Amino acid sequence: MMTLASAPCAMAQSHEVQDSEAPAADTDGQILVTGLRASLQSASQLKRNSESILDAIVAQDIGKLPDNQAIEALARLPGVQVTRSDDEANGILVRGLPNVTTTFNGRELFTVENRRANLQDFPAGALAGIEVYKSATADLVDPGLAGLINVRTRRPFDFKGLELAGSVRGAWNEQTKKIDPTYNLMVSDRWNTGIGDIGLLVNYSLVQTRYRNAVRFINSDVTTIDRGNSNAADDVLVTTPGIGGNVHVPNEIGLYYSRGKRVRPSVNGAFQWRPAQNFEMYLEGLWQGYRGKNANDRFGTNLVDRSDAGLQATFSNVVLDPKDPTRITSLTKSGGKPGETYRSTTNDQGDTYQYAGGFKWNTGRAEITGEGAWTKSVYTWKTYSLDGQTSTSPTVDVNFDRDNGVSFALPGFAGLDPKSWIWRGFYDSRGRSEGAGTQWRMDVKLDTDWAVVKRLDFGLRATTHTARTRSGDRYAWTAPLALPLASLPIGPLETVTDGFRGDVQPFKNWLTASRDGIRDNYEKLRLASLDAMKKLDWASDIANWSTPEAQIPARSGFDASENSYAAYAQSRFDFEPAGVPVDGTLGVRIVNTDGHYSGTFQQTDANGVVTLVPLTTKQNYVNVLPTFQARWKITPKLQLRVGATRTFTRPSFGDLNPTRTISIVNPTKSPNETRAAYVSSGNPNLTPLTSDNYDVSLEYYFGNAGSASAAVFRRDVNGFINTYTRDVQYGNYGLVSLTQPENAGKGKIQGFELSGQTFFDFLPGWLSGFGAQANLTYLDAKNALPETLGTGAPMVAITGVSKWTYNLAGFYEKGPLAVRLSYNRRSGWVNSYSRNSNESQYAGELARPVARLDFSTSYEWSKNVTFTFEASNILAQPYENYRYYSETAYYARDVRDEGRFVSLGARFKF
Repeated sequence: MMTLASAPCAMAQSHEVQDSEAPAADTDGQILVTGLRASLQSASQLKRNSESILDAIVAQDIGKLPDNQAIEALARLPGVQVTRSDDEANGILVRGLPNVTTTFNGRELFTVENRRANLQDFPAGALAGIEVYKSATADLVDPGLAGLINVRTRRPFDFKGLELAGSVRGAWNEQTKKIDPTYNLMVSDRWNTGIGDIGLLVNYSLVQTRYRNAVRFINSDVTTIDRGNSNAADDVLVTTPGIGGNVHVPNEIGLYYSRGKRVRPSVNGAFQWRPAQNFEMYLEGLWQGYRGKNANDRFGTNLVDRSDAGLQATFSNVVLDPKDPTRITSLTKSGGKPGETYRSTTNDQGDTYQYAGGFKWNTGRAEITGEGAWTKSVYTWKTYSLDGQTSTSPTVDVNFDRDNGVSFALPGFAGLDPKSWIWRGFYDSRGRSEGAGTQWRMDVKLDTDWAVVKRLDFGLRATTHTARTRSGDRYAWTAPLALPLASLPIGPLETVTDGFRGDVQPFKNWLTASRDGIRDNYEKLRLASLDAMKKLDWASDIANWSTPEAQIPARSGFDASENSYAAYAQSRFDFEPAGVPVDGTLGVRIVNTDGHYSGTFQQTDANGVVTLVPLTTKQNYVNVLPTFQARWKITPKLQLRVGATRTFTRPSFGDLNPTRTISIVNPTKSPNETRAAYVSSGNPNLTPLTSDNYDVSLEYYFGNAGSASAAVFRRDVNGFINTYTRDVQYGNYGLVSLTQPENAGKGKIQGFELSGQTFFDFLPGWLSGFGAQANLTYLDAKNALPETLGTGAPMVAITGVSKWTYNLAGFYEKGPLAVRLSYNRRSGWVNSYSRNSNESQYAGELARPVARLDFSTSYEWSKNVTFTFEASNILAQPYENYRYYSETAYYARDVRDEGRFVSLGARFKF
């Protein structure tokens, strides 16, 4: 069973962690299959004997929870919060911060043009361990602000000889009504030869997931209707008597269905050679694949705008909130803009490769290790979206406050009649992102004869990292031709199916082209788009659609190239003042970063003419990162840890992209616009994010597997990066709306973690098989907004951070049966901020608390085969957020129904 250890760890290199965290072994080094009780004991020992503060998932447990990916398992650790979409976790925060470094067997690993890897690409069943370092030592690869997450795989010397192990599982999704497979197969062997011990391991994994989510939403804009009982000169005519001025209503309501299929194959292998007991060499390789196909559907109806033909929207049956008479709770809308749909289809593919080789040489007094690695990651995509709209402007009955979200009906509208739909447009996009890098490191650990300082550690590291993105798109707007959607060369229209639970949403199905109808008939749709542009006599769009594919401009996207060089020195001390043992580390790491970033100055003038000019910027900076860790063994069962470290995170390549896009406003088409242009830009002047970190942890160990701990921590951070929009005087343009990433001011994250685990061994007989785990995290996370916003840099809650997170797990293990029930909950959080007319910031969008309940059980049929059953997301609690349009008033924003999973499987080992 999987065991979660809130565990400090002394090991900085992956192979050392592997040795220290191995399950119980016999005298020949054979890894034994152990139960949950042994796992808890192993986790306690790991936590007890380590040097830096981390959380860990120990090796023998991985693959035994209802988690397909490593990131799902991490959600059960104290201090870790994850975000989810499309039925998987795909974002992670460690103690309130997203800025983590990811390593694979101790080496830096990244996905495409990012600085870190997508943890959802790691299959949980293939891993030997995961460590979340919260308090760094100097010998670690540069940890991010939030720390470092290291993913470990097995090596052949972990086993005695031939080892064949794996698992197979089928998971049924309540929303898709489909069964998806998960496979894992590992083969390992080792031989004693005339040239020493040789070992070889190969592991293959595949995780397939089909998903379907359903969302009912309002968009983020809320309109103020200035006059009630308005007249034909206004966009909205309100016919309900007694509705005064300054009432608020969302601009748009709608439905969004995401559905698709993800396949993630993965292969990793390792070769080890030990020609002598004090010398070892190894080679490792990793390939992670991603293959995606989706078809996302959206229906939206604008409530406040006129139609393209000038048809005015009319509100009737308006009901105001009795607690806030400026807020509409329900209405009937007629006229105005028609309803709009799209079906967006994407085929995308990712491939990440890493090859590495290294050695470890123990001279007796010194241990010398070295390693080199090469990484490359590529992601490509093609998106085709077919847009439709209703042939009339249907009547809409809206309730904004039904079951924590919007609900609406279209009375009298025949949504499944092909005559109700016309062709609105066609969108075509393609692109490629890639990253590549090399890394090299050399480390020396030197034992001393000194009284206090027992060991000195030194090391050097050099890396190169390049990133590149290119993309192009085009859009054909065909609505003025009023062509029936069914007249296109796309085959028969199909009914869009929903994924809602219950009957809260009356209107939920409509007609569109099938996914295959769009993708298989792309060339026919392109020619139809070209013909439409000719009929509309739009010259620039005729040129755009005259080529077989969307063109990728030569100067589109961005390029980045960085070299970094690091050196560290660290001492390990161990002494007994007043007879009480104290040990720990004191060190410093110095990192130099040298970067070059290229983009484009893109200007679109008032007539739509685009000019492109290349831009290049440079950065060079040095970070000095001191670290201190100490452990005081108060009693054999009670120990106190303290730590003080400095960490940093480089800005993302996308944020550093110097590309500036300027769209000049045409005063003839926009006579009421006060801005001269809209400017969107990266920011090559961004500085690294830094944090000074302080940690204290008190730990108590009891029994064979029991432990309890309490930790308090503080992070003094500076330079959080978010994207902000503000009006500024910009060069010769005058007043413009500028959107770009900015370094925020100083921030503070402080909180505490409580965790514990035990079996109830004191109970008699079969009752002694019961046990429990629990952890609780509290976070108070705030940062100052950028001074450039002109708001006095107020302190606000950091986005994405929940104040409270806790995990509860109850389990039973006796004989061949093991059962676990796990509950996870995180409190609400802020998604984003808004600004009022006085330029003050307030929490604009917030998410409600979310909770998950998972169940797993296994039965050991024989010593070689175990059968499993799992149920995930049993509660199926919808994701919900809400949008404040002033400091005191809000509308429900999204309600998203997600999948519930049930799976059967088997694990085997021979």
